[in-house]
Amino acid sequence: MKTSWRLDDARQTLLLTSLMGRMPQIVYWGAPLPLDEDPDQLVQTSGLDVTGGMLDENPDLSICPEASRSFPGQPGVVVRDQDGTPLLPRFTLEAVEETPQHLRITCTDSDNRLTYTAVFDLDPDTHVIRASAELQADRPLHLHWLSAPVFPAPQHSDEMIDFAGRWCGEFQMNRTAWSPGIRYRENRTGRTGHEHFPGLIIPARGATNASGEACAFHYGWSGGHRMIAEELPDGRRQVQFGHAARMQTQAATSFRTAPLYAVYSSDGLNGAAVSYQRHLRDRIVTWTDKEGLRPVHYNCWEAVYFDHDMPQLKDIAARAADLGAERFVLDDGWFGQRDDDTSSLSDWEVDPRKYPDGLGPLIDHVHGLGMSFGIWFEPEMINPDSNIHRAHPNWALGAEDQILGRQQKALNMALPDVRDFLYDRISALLIAHPVDYIKWDHNRVLPFPDAAQTHGSYALIDRLRADFPHVEIESCASGGGRIDFGILSRTQRVWLSDSNDALERLQIQHNAALFLPAAVTGSHVGPRRCHTSGRVLDIEFRAWVAAHRHMGFEMDPRELTDHEAQVLRDVTRWWKDNRAWMMAADILRLDASDAAVIAEQQQARDGSRFVVFAGKAATSAQIAPRPLRLTRLDREARYEVSLRNRASAPGLSRGRMALKDAPVVLTGAALMQNGLTLPWSFPETMWVLEGKRL
Repeated sequence: MKTSWRLDDARQTLLLTSLMGRMPQIVYWGAPLPLDEDPDQLVQTSGLDVTGGMLDENPDLSICPEASRSFPGQPGVVVRDQDGTPLLPRFTLEAVEETPQHLRITCTDSDNRLTYTAVFDLDPDTHVIRASAELQADRPLHLHWLSAPVFPAPQHSDEMIDFAGRWCGEFQMNRTAWSPGIRYRENRTGRTGHEHFPGLIIPARGATNASGEACAFHYGWSGGHRMIAEELPDGRRQVQFGHAARMQTQAATSFRTAPLYAVYSSDGLNGAAVSYQRHLRDRIVTWTDKEGLRPVHYNCWEAVYFDHDMPQLKDIAARAADLGAERFVLDDGWFGQRDDDTSSLSDWEVDPRKYPDGLGPLIDHVHGLGMSFGIWFEPEMINPDSNIHRAHPNWALGAEDQILGRQQKALNMALPDVRDFLYDRISALLIAHPVDYIKWDHNRVLPFPDAAQTHGSYALIDRLRADFPHVEIESCASGGGRIDFGILSRTQRVWLSDSNDALERLQIQHNAALFLPAAVTGSHVGPRRCHTSGRVLDIEFRAWVAAHRHMGFEMDPRELTDHEAQVLRDVTRWWKDNRAWMMAADILRLDASDAAVIAEQQQARDGSRFVVFAGKAATSAQIAPRPLRLTRLDREARYEVSLRNRASAPGLSRGRMALKDAPVVLTGAALMQNGLTLPWSFPETMWVLEGKRL
């Protein structure tokens, strides 16, 4: 049997080896190696020396490290037998299936009667490695922990980047220095969570957005995860991702991790970001209309909340259509006796007080305005004050005296009766009305983590998608509380944050672009005074921030002045004119020299055009703006660059600058090395640069 195996594409080589028939380990992951590289020599020259105070041989840092082989760190599997006896697996290599972009590795433990299988798939176009692991036994076992295949972390890195957050403050980047021991993060809320996005980036020393090496990981699971980034006493480092510990509450004979999506980049964080953006957009999401343009949304939540009045909704819809909206989404408050957030979740029948003739007249009105119709559900939740809870109190997940969240409990999605009921109620509405969009919300954490809950939710969505393939679904969980590749394999959009504060959104979107493309990332123009932050922002800034992603509106259009309405129409028209290429563009984070500037470059995949959004988030430390360097351009090509909103330059921008007068033409080398100096601007404003290759 071979002892080494490799996966290759134009960007990278992944090399695994098995020593003495043991569990394989990754011995190299990085820039491409020559095809005739001797793997045995590489393994031998990569081995660690042995010195005082150590074992006589270094235990393998394998794809599933085993405590039984004296591995000093976190093992890859922790499992107990039926009677509670801890098992210490000791695997030997059984078989390897190998194709140019696929490895399936099988190892067995005859004493404990266990089989471990790891699968690696390399996508040569997106450069993403999809890795997963499975543990099987001949009798039911109790699982505490199973890691997806373990990757070594580079030792030429000083820090790691992971992601924290909160409601209205998702995707906050944490930079943590490597040191001996574990960086251990676990999300036990039962959903992906605002607080613990399942992602990790390990930049090499000196890496930036646009340059240097980086490794990145994302665990594609919606039910809560554990991340371990560990530096062993000998200096080696490992990365483990899996379900949160003890999520498999029942003994079973088979356990499987979610996919771990791993990326190696040789051109900074942007290299990893573009891989994830393309892979999610082109491989993970199943689009309801692959050729269709992304429609401009209007969501009525921040206009009416629970106060649904047919004449007012019709007026709002007409105003939204006049502004450029192409889809009208009816949010919370249309069902049961839903006048606030204390009742009626799970009833899912149209409120006859608010809609005496049903939803038909509103939907017909919306369609008559040239817009499609969408509607809000929160299927996995139930209010104690609801007809369904009174009829089926046993359908609620958790104890009767549990702490409520937003006056609600979660339904037990592991119960087939619950899923059947929800399917019947949702499908009845989809059959009765031409609905093409569901905003699927999830407004509280679970009372305890349970993988069966996530599998049940997946099963319900899968059933609805199979029977109503034309209906697009947005994943919302109090904003960005359920965003991951697992839920996005079943949905087509995410509500990134409940914050429509454009200043907060600017940073949230910037960081989320490390994993998410524009096509799935909803971003709406909020009201003049943001309902979650109280901040008042200019309409142009709000509109351009929304135009970064899948654009929409979420305010009362009746509050707009004539000037504000005209600005919003203008920016929306610009977005529509550019969405065909922008929704497929690569989002590149720019390394702004001015700490007050948050800037990104959205570039067509063929490099023929780009747009730069340069947001001024705060007051600059210096008087004049610093040059902004662009990235990923053809050094020899010439580009025409124009300032799209140069008419917005304030009176304090008094100097003569070429960009304020007309387009400029520069080489890619000049734009990347020297950069562009933009006009002076106030904080909370945005410059928009359009570029095309000549």
